[in-house]
Amino acid sequence: MKTLMKAAQITKYSKNIHAQVNDIPTPEIDDNEVLVKVKAAAVNPLEILNITGSVKLIQDYEMPLTLGNELTGIVEKVGENVHEFKVGDSIYTRLPIEKIGAFAEYVAVDAAAIWHLPKNLDYVTGAAAPLTGLTAFQGLTEELEAKKEQTVFIPGGSGSFGQMAVPIAKEMGLKVIVSGGPSAKERTLNAGADQYIDYTKENYWEILDKVDFVIDTLGADEFDRELSIIKSGGRLLSLRTGPNKQFAIDGGFPKWKQILFGLVGAKFDRKAKKQAVQYRFLFVRADGKQLEKITNIIEENNIVPAIDPTNFTIYNINEALNLVANGHPKGKVVIKF
Repeated sequence: MKTLMKAAQITKYSKNIHAQVNDIPTPEIDDNEVLVKVKAAAVNPLEILNITGSVKLIQDYEMPLTLGNELTGIVEKVGENVHEFKVGDSIYTRLPIEKIGAFAEYVAVDAAAIWHLPKNLDYVTGAAAPLTGLTAFQGLTEELEAKKEQTVFIPGGSGSFGQMAVPIAKEMGLKVIVSGGPSAKERTLNAGADQYIDYTKENYWEILDKVDFVIDTLGADEFDRELSIIKSGGRLLSLRTGPNKQFAIDGGFPKWKQILFGLVGAKFDRKAKKQAVQYRFLFVRADGKQLEKITNIIEENNIVPAIDPTNFTIYNINEALNLVANGHPKGKVVIKF
C-alpha cells in the first residue's frame, strides 16, 4: 500500500493567495533522484507568483501543484545512479523549476540539484540560502559576467538577497554598493559591502558615479533611475522587472515564446539600448555544482541568513504565505516539518 504524506497544494492559478493541505502519495524516485525527508522549507515571493500564475509563461504547472521552491532535509533513499549522496546526508536545494514541491513531508529531487548543507547552518537557516545564493551566483557569473575590480550596485539590496549577493560578489573581487534602510546598514557593511546608501537620507542616482552593473531587486518603477547610473557597455540585471527576448533565447524557449518575451521586454530593451546598456532578466534555476561553490562561500564567511521569528508548520501555510505577500517579515519566512 502507498504511504501518504501532507502537502500544501493549489488546484488552479488564482489571485486568492491560498493553499490547501492534502494527503497525497509519497513520491517514488527514479535512478537519478533522491528521496528527501523535508526538515524546513522557505516561503518566497516566488510562491506568490506560482499561485497567481504570474510566471506561467516561463513555467506552466500541471495541477494540482505542490508549492515550494527551496528546502533542507535528510536523504532517505538514493537512486541507482546517485553516488555523491547517501542515506542520512543533510542537504539543501533550490528545486528544479519544472518539478517544485518543497511544501511537503517528502520530495523526490534530481541529485544534480542538491548539495550538502553548509556546516555552519541548521535546517532552518539552511532553507533560506539556496534560492538567493544561486540567484546571486548566476546573476554575477552568467548574466553579468562580472570581473575583478568592476563595480556592482544593488538597490534595495539590504534584504535576504543582499545577504548572499554581497559576500559572493566580494569573493569575486568586485566593488559592491548597496542601498537600503538605516537598520540594515551595519549588517550589510559587515557582510563586505564597500558603500551603503541610506535611502531615507540620499538618492543613489544623485550621488553615484557610473557603475558597471546594477542588480535590480525593486522592479520596473526604478528602471530609469537605475539605467542612468550605468556605464556605456554595462548591464542591468533585473530579478523583478520581467523577461525579454534575450532571456527566452538563453533559456532555449520555443520560437513563439521568444517572440512573446521579445514584445513583453521590448520597452526595457529599447531604453537600455539608448544608453548603450544591456538589459538582462534572471529566473533562477537549480544547480547542485554551483551550490557546492556557494557552500564554500557560506562556510568561509560564516553567512547565516536572517529568519523571521514566527513559527510556522505546514498547517499554518496560509498565514506564512500571507506574511510574505502582505506583511513585513523580519527575515526569510520558513515552515518547519
